[in-house]
Amino acid sequence: MISRLNSLISKQMFPFILVVSALALFLPKGFLWLVPHIPLMLGVVMFGMGTMLTFEDFRLIFQRPRDILIGVAAQYTIMPLVAFLLVHVFSLPPEVAVGVLLVGCCPGGTASNVITYLAKGDVALSVSLTMVTTLLSPIVTPLLMLVIAGERIDVPFLSMMLSICQVVLLPVLLGIIVNRLFQRVIQKIKDCLPTFSIVVIAVIIGCVISVNATKLLEVGLATALVVMLHNLAGLALGYMLTRWVKMEANKAKAITIEVGMQNSGLAASLAITYFGAAAALPGAIFSVWHNLSGSILANYFARK
Repeated sequence: MISRLNSLISKQMFPFILVVSALALFLPKGFLWLVPHIPLMLGVVMFGMGTMLTFEDFRLIFQRPRDILIGVAAQYTIMPLVAFLLVHVFSLPPEVAVGVLLVGCCPGGTASNVITYLAKGDVALSVSLTMVTTLLSPIVTPLLMLVIAGERIDVPFLSMMLSICQVVLLPVLLGIIVNRLFQRVIQKIKDCLPTFSIVVIAVIIGCVISVNATKLLEVGLATALVVMLHNLAGLALGYMLTRWVKMEANKAKAITIEVGMQNSGLAASLAITYFGAAAALPGAIFSVWHNLSGSILANYFARK
């Protein structure tokens, strides 16, 4: 029964997140009580990611430095720049604009590893890129926000850096240690961990939507359009870059997906902590949309 439910949620990730989002929109009270616990929930997700990694996984970073460097550079240049351009072109309200910028400055999301697998891409490279961009995020994400958003808003660089360490870096490292110490136990439950992460991310999205239930009707359409363009531009530019540097097809798939799929759960968590509920809306919409676009792209890549 559990394995069947696990398989169902994993394969129907987008419909599941969509259903939770709809529930949060029409029954916001069911999610509001969880809003203060968003950082804790994200920490649980990142801990789960850590338990899927080992210290040996870091070897790939040194074995394939060119691939890692290209992927990390693409992640932290393409998405922030596209976000910056979209915010200015569409003249979004400041509280929503900062959320779009924050999504662009975040590391790659764990969903990219699943999508890369479905796309028959280089999963090892995808996991390594997610790991490296995540470990760099305590410094790079606040720094990018300071550079591209510092003139518009007050960016709490040190506080944000500390928050990312607490909800991302420490849980991931703790997860790796737990995997090392209790490898047999982790092996027994590892198939359920991605599904558990999907459920928790869906709840985080529900929390953000519940807080913005009324605001969503006012700025939802414009925000959704910007989020969709942000994701699609990231995927397109990521792919163009891999073709330009003549990467192998499976590596190109991994980097393309990694660039376009952000850790929008982190973006939503940071936004609601430092910039207000409306700033978390782009992250929530991005979480829903990139699972749809990623699944469609994975299907295309797999056939190609």
